[in-house]
Amino acid sequence: MTDIDVTPNDIESAPPALLFEMIRSFVTLARTLNLSHAVKELGSTRQTLRRHIASLEAELGAPLFVVDDRRYQLSEKGEASLAGAKDVLARGKTWLRGASSSHGNLQFLQAHVGEWDFYQEQKPIGLIWDDSSLLLRETFRAWSMSCGQIESDNLAHVRPYLLVYRESGTEWLCVEFGERSAYVGWFGLDYARSSIGRPIALLPAGEEFGHMLNQAFHDVQATQLARLDHVFTRMPRPDGEGWVPIAYQRLMMAGFFPDGSPAVMTLVVPTPKVLIRNLEPEKLAGLVDIGMQEFDKNEAKFEEISMT
Repeated sequence: MTDIDVTPNDIESAPPALLFEMIRSFVTLARTLNLSHAVKELGSTRQTLRRHIASLEAELGAPLFVVDDRRYQLSEKGEASLAGAKDVLARGKTWLRGASSSHGNLQFLQAHVGEWDFYQEQKPIGLIWDDSSLLLRETFRAWSMSCGQIESDNLAHVRPYLLVYRESGTEWLCVEFGERSAYVGWFGLDYARSSIGRPIALLPAGEEFGHMLNQAFHDVQATQLARLDHVFTRMPRPDGEGWVPIAYQRLMMAGFFPDGSPAVMTLVVPTPKVLIRNLEPEKLAGLVDIGMQEFDKNEAKFEEISMT
């Protein structure tokens, strides 16, 4: 056996010890584009902030900002790096709070703020076939037959149960509420229509948790696949008087608008039979009925075909 000489360049260097703070400095300056404002928000100093940016630029091999007359603008490298940096921060902060983790490479989220609870556990998509919900199975089949095209005739019979989202920057905005969807069943059609265009992630758990919620939408669209989650949360009463517990399965499906732009469709199926780790059974005892309209078996187009 011969000795192998290993030079420092052959070994992947460890990341800087202050990498998290360096990324936080970068994201904050990228948002404010003002050194004084960023320093104040970070509770830092100009020298420290500049050192963090310089260290990141040295690691990345390119400038993150262009400075002209003390005015900061993101460079091409900065623009390309920002989304990843935000993701690192969100994942780090939610993980540290115990709000995010993964089990079997499937996402798990939980948050508790005052009276508000939220649990979301991603499930293997194959569980749909053994589920008691005909609507869940039929929607998944209809999505497959439609090739993700929202206006496809193959999707028309389940579309009234769906919510449709469009990406805007880093946010996903609801642009269509199906009149037979669970959301309309709970809040009513007028309230639902008033919610069109609102970001999905405006929840009490904060910006980083909202980022993790958005991540499911980004992943579904990026992979052009579908995803199944079990969710328990507390929703505001329609009259605004407090919160009530609800549980549901959520099927997310990648899709396309008629002009070819990306979309995500979601189906929410209320059920007390959610399987979520760390969720105390007593929380399911007081579930309320969302009031979603039933899907009649005579409406199904693909259930019987799949069984033959």
